[in-house]
Amino acid sequence: MTENNKSIGQIQIADEVIAIIAGTASREVEGVYAASGNATDTFVEFFGKKSQSKGVKVCADNGEVSIEVDIVVEFGSKIQNVAMEVQKKVKNAVETMTGLEVMLVNVNITGIVTDSRKPKTEEEE
Repeated sequence: MTENNKSIGQIQIADEVIAIIAGTASREVEGVYAASGNATDTFVEFFGKKSQSKGVKVCADNGEVSIEVDIVVEFGSKIQNVAMEVQKKVKNAVETMTGLEVMLVNVNITGIVTDSRKPKTEEEE
């Protein structure tokens, strides 16, 4: 993504930067258990590097951004409310940090995690 500033030069924001902002913002929403990634994300995590942009696709053109976020929600969450909060939080974070206009944020619920599938903390064991 490139913006022109005629008096000084160009500012370029990589799609990966936008994806990291969106991914981080989506995971801050209550009811989101995790981002849901593709095979590449899984491969990267296998080697110990956690992808901050996991489950996020960005399409940026002429200062306008479209974002798609794949998430796994916690059982018992109101899925519609969680998805709408993810949309708001992602849009706000990307626009605030980059100055770009977010046209849409699509949220895909790719899974749900029950209490029995969540990792236990030391206190719970």
